[in-house]
Parts: sequence; structure tokens; C-alpha cells
Amino acid sequence: MEECISVFDMLKIGVGPSSSHTLGPWRAAERFLNELKDEDLLHHVKNLSIDLYGSLSLTGKGHATDYAIMLGLSGQDPEYIPVQYIDIIVQSIKRNNEIKLANQYSIPFDAEKAILFNKNFLPFHANGMTFTAHLNNGKNYTSTFYSIGGGFVVKEERINAKKKHQIKCAFPFPIQNAEELLKYTITQKKSVSEIVYANEISMRPEVEVHSELIRIWHTMLECMYIGCHSEGILPGGLNVRRRAFDMHQGLIGLANYNTPQEWLESIRKTEVKFRQILKWVSCFALATNEVNAALGRVVTAPTNGSAGVIPAVLMYYLVIENHDANEKHIKQFLMVAGQIGSIFKQGSTISAAMGGCQAEIGVSSAMAAGALCEVMGGTPDQVLMAAEIAMEHHLGLTCDPIGGLVQIPCIERNTMGAIKAINAAELAMETDAKNAKVPLDKVIDTMWQTAKDMNSKYKETSEGGLAVAVNMTDC
Repeated sequence: MEECISVFDMLKIGVGPSSSHTLGPWRAAERFLNELKDEDLLHHVKNLSIDLYGSLSLTGKGHATDYAIMLGLSGQDPEYIPVQYIDIIVQSIKRNNEIKLANQYSIPFDAEKAILFNKNFLPFHANGMTFTAHLNNGKNYTSTFYSIGGGFVVKEERINAKKKHQIKCAFPFPIQNAEELLKYTITQKKSVSEIVYANEISMRPEVEVHSELIRIWHTMLECMYIGCHSEGILPGGLNVRRRAFDMHQGLIGLANYNTPQEWLESIRKTEVKFRQILKWVSCFALATNEVNAALGRVVTAPTNGSAGVIPAVLMYYLVIENHDANEKHIKQFLMVAGQIGSIFKQGSTISAAMGGCQAEIGVSSAMAAGALCEVMGGTPDQVLMAAEIAMEHHLGLTCDPIGGLVQIPCIERNTMGAIKAINAAELAMETDAKNAKVPLDKVIDTMWQTAKDMNSKYKETSEGGLAVAVNMTDC
């Protein structure tokens, strides 16, 4: 069944550190609660057991998968929960050996025994999890979910296939690949963002599309702001020192500001030689992913591990490339980025557990490159060329997080992805796209073939690469 993917599916507000290992399990726990409610079983639950499989099990501790499940079962929403309450709620559950299901019914819950880490893989997807409710009448209610990347959660039986088909029919311009998108821009004489906008307003009111896009941007801006003004050591045991704070102090100088928007205006007044540009872009990306690593609020774009690329490139455009840019350009950028991400999701994967880091940093870089190209005046075929160039030079990138934490090499990789995105956009802008040798759809297919050929130890299992070359004790 073909999918109809909104920009707001690709750019989701949530909590770090991982979209597939934190946000996905959180949403799965919410869905399990809803199933219990639908079956009128919630108040009949005696206790619970949760089995994590494959990559979720192998790197779940480092990705706070157990935290996410407890928070989801407690009825907390990752989009709105005050992040300072996360550890308080989890520690209360662990201390009292009790959880309040859906914030309504308290049951015994020993997290160490209830959440089981199974290293074996389920056949459908590398990120599988099974929730079992043990009922008062002696029966069990069991449901299995798969976190497929970017916070998306599915069940193998695809029970929502009919609903997805109905939503897809609402799109005036259904898009499954880059070739279809380009044809629409030609026949309709519209830009990529205009095609995307027409699809979005077929699903929700224009005022909602506007407000949600701006809310996404404000979340990104606040995340960068927090990251640039927070110092110290990241949690998890690697003792990674935050770098955005010191880098930012060296760049911003003695500027005075009180809000994220005033901060943005202050950056526009700073020196913009090449070295400073590199540092600013890196600083924005580092800041975002340091917040993500500390279980802060980020925008999944298209994943949490790659959440820093798109805001860093958009911020670059606003503070360096175009000081007259406004909300129109911000919305344009986010819509193009979201659409490119959805094409990758449909044609390949955005899950590092399935495709390595090419599926996260590579896709986010492609999204940012295409988006930057359009707001700088690129044609639709140049937009797609920019996305292709960015991905072409991320092919084969492995996912090998040390200690299963979204820190090393993940945080730095966001800086690399952002810089490559800017370079790719500039290359595309200076090229007649008719001379391009590699269409975007071809590189997406190549990425998927590469993902299938990649050894599983390089797919977010922490069983290969840097994850084994560097031990926790070395840090």
C-alpha cells in the first residue's frame, strides 16, 4: 500500500536522544495503551512485560528506550512533556516499583524485570518490541510494534492500510519518487514547495499549516539557543563535554540579547569570513545534537540522531546568506526538506538500524541541500540535484555509536552533514541540471541496495566500527 506522508510526519517535535529508539518506543507504548482502552482492558491489567528485540535491545540502554517506554505507558506526551520532569517521573517509577498506566491506574512495575532486552532479531524489522498485559483473569493481551525510523511505528499486519489509502487520495499531487515530483513542477509550473503546500492544505486548514511550520522552526531555534548556552558534561557515561557553548562564546562576542529571535539578529551582525561560517554552522549543529543527547526537546528531521543538520543549514541561510529572509522562506525551506525526506522514506529507509548512518545523516543532508537550493533561487531540477549530490557523498556511512549513545560520532556527523548540504546546494546552483548523470531516484535506490549489503554490525547495534574500536573505559 502506497503511503501519503505529510511534512509533519517527517518533521516531528519530540524528545531525544533517538527517533527510532526513544520516540518510536514512546509512541508504541501510547498505541498499546490505546489498544487496551479500545478493548476495555486498561483497568483489568495486573502487570506488564515488554520485550525489546534486535537493535532496540542492543543499544536500547544508551538510547533511553526503557525511559521512553515508561514515560509512554505513564501517559506522557513527548511533544509537550516538560523535559525537566523526565528523570523525575522515571526515577519515581523505579523507586516505587509502580507505574500509573495512562496516568489513571497504578499497577506494580519493576522496570529491571518488566523491560527485557533480547538480542535476537524479529524477522520483520530490526527494531521490534512486544508489549504484554497480564490481566486479572489470568489471560494475556499481546501486541508487537516496529519502530522503523523517524518516530514512525508500524505493525506487521498493516491494520491501518485502508486509512493510509484514504489519506493518500486527499493529495492532489501524490508523490512516490523524485521523478513524479519533478513532473508535477513542470506540468503545474510550480516550485517544489508550492506542490508540497497544495498537498498539505488538502489535509488541514492553511492557518494550521502555517502555524505548525512556524512552531517547528521555533522549536529548532530554541533548541539551538539552549544548546549554545548550556555547558557541562553530557549524560551516559562517555563524559562527553559540550562544545557548542565554548564555540558560541568565541563567535558571539559581547552581543546583548534576551530571546532566541534577538540572538538570531545578533548573529547577523557578526563577522562572516569563511572560517567563521564553518564554525557557526558547526556550532548550530553541535548545539542541537547536544540538546538531543541530553534528552532535550528537538525536531526529528528526519531522525533525532540527525536532528542538527536541517536547523543548522536553515539558520545559516537566515543569519549569513539572506538577512531579509522571513517566515515565507522558513516555511518554504521546511516544506521542501520534508518532501525530500518522504521520498527517501518511501524509496529506501530513514532507519539507521536498517541502513546505517547514510539513512540518517545522509538523508538529512539531502533534505537540507534541496531546501537550501530552492530558497536560494534554484529550479526544481536543481533542488533534486542538490539532494542527490548530498546523498551521493554519504553512501555507505555506517552507524556505530560508542556505548550505544547518540554522541560519538553522531554529534560531529551532524556538522559534516550540514556543511555537505551547503556545498551540494552551491554545486547544484552552478550546474545545468540537464547535464546531471545521476538522478535522485537512482541514488535512493543505490542507498537501499547499499543498506541491504551492509553488515548488521554497522547498523546501530554497537557491534562494529568505532563502537568496538573505542571502549567506554577509554573515555
